[in-house]
Amino acid sequence: MANYQFLQPFKFKNGITIKNRIVIPPITECSSFEDGSVTQDELDYFALRTGGVGLFITPASNVSDGGKGFEGQLSCANDNKLPGLSRLAHTISINGTKAILQLHHAGRISNSKILRGKKAVSPSAIASLRPGAEIPMSLTDDDIQQIISDFGEAARRAIQVGFDGIELHGANTYLLQQFFSPHSNRRLDDWGGSLTKRMKFPLAVINHVHRIVEQYADRPFLVGYRISPEEIENPGIRLSDTLAFIDVLKTQPIDYLHISTADVWQTSKNDPADKTPVIEQIKTRLDGALPLIVVGNIARPQQAEKVIEQGFDFAALGHEYLREPQWIEKVQAGQESNIRYSMSANDLKQLRITPPLWQFLTENLHAKLAAD
Repeated sequence: MANYQFLQPFKFKNGITIKNRIVIPPITECSSFEDGSVTQDELDYFALRTGGVGLFITPASNVSDGGKGFEGQLSCANDNKLPGLSRLAHTISINGTKAILQLHHAGRISNSKILRGKKAVSPSAIASLRPGAEIPMSLTDDDIQQIISDFGEAARRAIQVGFDGIELHGANTYLLQQFFSPHSNRRLDDWGGSLTKRMKFPLAVINHVHRIVEQYADRPFLVGYRISPEEIENPGIRLSDTLAFIDVLKTQPIDYLHISTADVWQTSKNDPADKTPVIEQIKTRLDGALPLIVVGNIARPQQAEKVIEQGFDFAALGHEYLREPQWIEKVQAGQESNIRYSMSANDLKQLRITPPLWQFLTENLHAKLAAD
């Protein structure tokens, strides 16, 4: 077995120790029941991949019925989901793997078909630039307060059923990001306008969730936050906005920051002259205040090791853990030559990949099924 740094444990300030630095990030798998309840297919999918990896973050789980973003999405919006969420938490928490429930609200990245006739909501009545996007309904102040409460109740459920933490999904153009974005947030009240006011909603969610954790958790419990550093819309989030947000986030009651990028070493989408990888700029701005999870086209052990060598705390392997559920076990056993870097339709049963997930991968994401 190679002496990789990513095989070393990591201890958070609250005392939780992660047995290695490899993370399975949230991967949309579209395999819950229509009402968001956990299916046996999902449990089989998670069971195949857990036990070796240090941290396993679930797919996005909607905190409000009106926050559902796609068919087959996992839900943590109601107490009737507790039995299934409990089975999910205990399925993942095998052999020391820590289980994190990602909390999500789709906002305008939904539609009336998915919401069964109801309109999607957003900070402002501005449609996204995605093909076929509908104009959402602008949230009232009461609506906003209710969604903040929904995030807190979802965190309570995660504590109650045995998860080791939650991750707030502030990335990939969903509701938390929509409030921060000048494209989707055109409000002129306390919830929008200036850069500082556009931070207000995500910060309110963070602090409410922190209060819930303080009230209900009888054990150390992680609260993470995921961000997308830039948008290509105009107006949209620019890297300078995100770095200003980082200055505030590093003072908040969160335990880690998760940076969502398509390629871990990508540079700015909006400034071709900026040749410094985005994650390097974020790391510099954080100055050690929070641990960092980074993701994007990491598949081979050498790629994961480079992440740790460059001073990042965790390397997340997304598509690779679809292809190779025993990645970390094979590295630990000195069987790197047996790691799978591709998959096909013939592998779906063995890999516990459901038809909806396969359709999502091949049609929606146009995912590369073989690693570079």
